[in-house]
Amino acid sequence: MRESEGKAVEISLKDQGNEFFKAGNYLKAAALYTQAIKQDPSNPTLYSNRAAAFLHLVKLNKSLADADKTISLKPDWEKGYFRKGCVLEAMERYEDALAAFQVALKYNPQSSEVSKKIKRLTQLAKDKKRAQEVETMRSNVDMAKHLDSLKTELSGKYGAEDRWKELFTFLVETMEMAVKTWHETSTVDPRVYFLLHKDQTDTEKYAPVVNIDKAFESPHTHSNCFTFLRQYAEDSFSRAACLVAPKSIISYPQVWKGQGSRKWKLGQNDGFFFQFESPLLRQIWFISSSSEKGQTLCRDPVALDIDVHEILPRIFKQE
Repeated sequence: MRESEGKAVEISLKDQGNEFFKAGNYLKAAALYTQAIKQDPSNPTLYSNRAAAFLHLVKLNKSLADADKTISLKPDWEKGYFRKGCVLEAMERYEDALAAFQVALKYNPQSSEVSKKIKRLTQLAKDKKRAQEVETMRSNVDMAKHLDSLKTELSGKYGAEDRWKELFTFLVETMEMAVKTWHETSTVDPRVYFLLHKDQTDTEKYAPVVNIDKAFESPHTHSNCFTFLRQYAEDSFSRAACLVAPKSIISYPQVWKGQGSRKWKLGQNDGFFFQFESPLLRQIWFISSSSEKGQTLCRDPVALDIDVHEILPRIFKQE
């Protein structure tokens, strides 16, 4: 076949491929571009066109290979970098895609299409990075780092290291469990978790968890619950307790309402209260919640004044 005849076949195959591409028949278009490439294997336009067809067919690795071939055949043509950027975007490799589009813009600074891609990819890369950070925070819950001051207080109150460390570990593990539950379900069950005495507690009679779902309905239910819990703590020889309650279920006492020293400073955020009780030390925190990147995320615990914001009175008698 003479060179001019081969060229005519190549043009014809490419044009046919373009028509099928415009009609949305990407499989047929890719097949025709492949035939054309056999006739003219050094033509970067054919690889660029086939890369676009493969992208529509979600054959991403093949599309990327064709984009790279386009670049190698014509390094100063922005189309190869544009094709590569589009494939990498589809692969959700946003930073790599952004780099490819930036090279495309270098070779064609007037391209509004490339500029739009760069703007979009910059935001997508930022969003993806933040989503990964949020997921890391959700999965790597570490409450101990927020409670160093409490560790010092417990040490000062209880003296013996094994004694205060047991209380601290109990508190941290219970708080982390509550945070993980909130991340999964966007709520927590209102409960009191007791640190039972290893030797003295009758575990057949006393469980380490008590549900208090009715405690915050009224002053009457609140008083009854407190009376029950105080007796339960004494009879079970518990050493400490952690109270967990979502803000949304509390009708009484609404400790986030008040003026002066009682003024609530944490806004209208949803979240839950976490109150620690022991004979020598009491503390309360509010852990607020927000939605970010489609995920529920607990914020850092904020310590409150327990004399102002307690949601239940003292459970343990002071030693």
